[in-house]
Amino acid sequence: MAISYNRLWKLLVDKKMSKSDLRKAVEMSPQTLTKMRRDEPVTLSTLERICRVLNSDFGDIVQYIPDESTESSKSITR
Repeated sequence: MAISYNRLWKLLVDKKMSKSDLRKAVEMSPQTLTKMRRDEPVTLSTLERICRVLNSDFGDIVQYIPDESTESSKSITR
């Protein structure tokens, strides 16, 4: 998994807002919300609209989690 929206789901709980409420406020398609539930990437413009509605920053809603197999196979040499 490379992307996690767990921070977004926790933020919604804190703001007492449902995923459906968010979808309507951001005017995103149900398919986009499904992608987010599956921790799949969505467009930056969608994330921007979410940030605007929730008055938050990208780091408040999405987290990059490096894949261990990718990290171990790629080493940076200097």
